[in-house]
Amino acid sequence: MAISKSKIAIALLVLGIFAIVFGTVLVFVGPIIIDDQIVKNVEINPKNELSYTMWKDIPVPFFMSIYFFNVLNPDEILAGEKPMVEQRGPYVYSEKRWKDNITFHDNKTVSYQEYRQYFFEESMSAGNESDVVTIPNMMVLGASVMMENMPFPVRLVISAAFRSFKESAFLTKTVGELMWGYDSKLVDFLNSYFPGMLPFKGKFGLFAEFNNSNTGLFTVFTGQDDIRKVHKVDSWNGLKHVNYWNSEQCNMINGTAGQMWPPFMTTESTLPFYSPDACRSMELVYQMPGMMKGIPVYRFVAPKTLFANSSDYPPNEGFCPCRQSGLLNVSTCRHKSPVFISHPHFYNADPALLETVSGLSPNEEDHGLFIDIHPETGVPMNVSIKLQLNLLMKRVSGITETGKIAEVVMPMIWFGESGYIDGPVLNTFRTNLVILPMVMEYMQYIVIGFGLGCIIGAVALILSEKINSKRTSPPCTDVDASTLDNERTPLLHNSKD
Repeated sequence: MAISKSKIAIALLVLGIFAIVFGTVLVFVGPIIIDDQIVKNVEINPKNELSYTMWKDIPVPFFMSIYFFNVLNPDEILAGEKPMVEQRGPYVYSEKRWKDNITFHDNKTVSYQEYRQYFFEESMSAGNESDVVTIPNMMVLGASVMMENMPFPVRLVISAAFRSFKESAFLTKTVGELMWGYDSKLVDFLNSYFPGMLPFKGKFGLFAEFNNSNTGLFTVFTGQDDIRKVHKVDSWNGLKHVNYWNSEQCNMINGTAGQMWPPFMTTESTLPFYSPDACRSMELVYQMPGMMKGIPVYRFVAPKTLFANSSDYPPNEGFCPCRQSGLLNVSTCRHKSPVFISHPHFYNADPALLETVSGLSPNEEDHGLFIDIHPETGVPMNVSIKLQLNLLMKRVSGITETGKIAEVVMPMIWFGESGYIDGPVLNTFRTNLVILPMVMEYMQYIVIGFGLGCIIGAVALILSEKINSKRTSPPCTDVDASTLDNERTPLLHNSKD
């Protein structure tokens, strides 16, 4: 038995109305469901296998690229001439990171220590660790500046010690020795007869204390009670603020530990984080949107004010004493050594710095730092952090090893830490935190469109049925003319005989 069009139309009409109502409900409820799904996936919770594993074991390839500024004219520098350097590198190290000593607390925070190990990757490098470079001798030139205000006889004794142990203003060593340590008779002597005078024991190397070490005890919020606080630092090494700087604002520990941020970012958001290596909190700002392997991202970069001096940016007064903009004096957290950090090649710094050293050529592509972050989840997809280590050099009377060195902030090395999500981790992330929420978002409009289609179909069926009914109704019957004549004939006829 055939089903009438009117019944089909009624069914389509009911189905369409139901679909539109359901789709409209999804318009309002859908975003809540999507946001709730994101919240469950980004909070620090051992029950969430995806995000907790990413947070704990960091299954993302990280690399550290080291570039040395090889000194070309050490003798001329000692005579007071302008330093000339050439960049050597990169020397690339794969970096393994993991969290240990993880402890959850009742106030919805978790404490941990993050460890790191470095492994040389010769295939990715421009040379090997046996390459020889010449850089300033931090133990001589750094100590000389630190001793500048000591009594003159003390400086003479220091100079004599340098000579007796054959320490000069510049040293030529292999990359491996400069990175991870080399034997120094001076260091051995000081540690033997003046224990505690030096902040390290054994070999002296620029990164000796970084390998197989941790970045301190971080306590961060899990976000389980307030997702807006997830990953934000509650304390570092038990401290709510540090005491390296000269203002309360500069000593604040702000933002996260620099690996993940709270979700639901906008173009007005910033990326604050605390860096133990820089001994301070830093903040990146939004630059532009982009795509990373099909995933929408926001790019955040360092503002020009990050290392600006107090003349150019008064809030940085607490980081002073300052020199030119573009330099951060970290001597207060580096055992009083006259060390400064900056962007590589003095990028975004006072142009006057480029006039003091030959061989530098800053540009944003090679020397600017950035973080590409998925705004809905706060998860970084591509990271490139670049910083430069500089040493203040100058002539110090009484210490002959400093010769006639003109006062200059001398670049020594710069390094870039980079990492990006790829492979199975990227696929899982894209499926769970990008595609599924996107499907849910589009589903609401698909349902509404389906409902409208059903209603339009129902209306079309009803109109079609009405048109067909008119076509099939019986036509009016034609009346014969003769019949009409007969009807007009009187019932009584006149007869003629």
